[in-house]
Amino acid sequence: MTLETKDKKIRPIRSFVLRQGRLTNAQEKAIHEMFPVYGVPYEASPIDLDVLFGRLASPKVLEIGFGMGETTATIAKGNPESDFLGIEVHTPGIGSLLKRIGEFELTNVRIIQHDAVEVVSTMIKDQSLDGIHVFFPDPWHKKKHHKRRLINADFLKLLSSKMKVGAYIHLATDWKDYAEWIMELMQAEATLKNSVEGYHERPDYRPLTKFENRGIKLGHGVWDIIFTRK
Repeated sequence: MTLETKDKKIRPIRSFVLRQGRLTNAQEKAIHEMFPVYGVPYEASPIDLDVLFGRLASPKVLEIGFGMGETTATIAKGNPESDFLGIEVHTPGIGSLLKRIGEFELTNVRIIQHDAVEVVSTMIKDQSLDGIHVFFPDPWHKKKHHKRRLINADFLKLLSSKMKVGAYIHLATDWKDYAEWIMELMQAEATLKNSVEGYHERPDYRPLTKFENRGIKLGHGVWDIIFTRK
């Protein structure tokens, strides 16, 4: 099976660089066998999440940029009552998460391989999400690259429009200046309110990754930011 490797539409600035690393045999096998079941083709029209997951009452959570899928699979396994729609552009990450879906026997995860901004704009209905996760997006730490950051005022406003009243958006980063950037933008978005004063302690549902744990041992900080929809 051939997965999407680049977007057909062109946006002026993208928040990612498409680096298609080498697929392991296990990842390639998972894609071939499982993407037809758990993958969702991109289309420029809204999808019904209840129909997609085959149940009505379950909370629906969107995860943007799930990387290799370790956190997504762990959260989905620990929260079987919720459904998780993950967006990622990198094919090895798709294969990795599919492999974990098989190992954990998960039924509450679906995957879209496409640009997240286009997916949110065209495929996600307004006021349809109970939660949004954006964990460790590329910080684009050089000032000249800040325009590439995924989190900006326009995208936050778009994300907020897809959230139900009372839904949450949870962002995490290990770059302090990006955390400050995100916090300032979130506070400026009139439809959102902070769930605590300042930064949030890491909630139990977000597991520590090996990379994150290594960074903490080296003295690196991690900032969790959780706002809710007014």
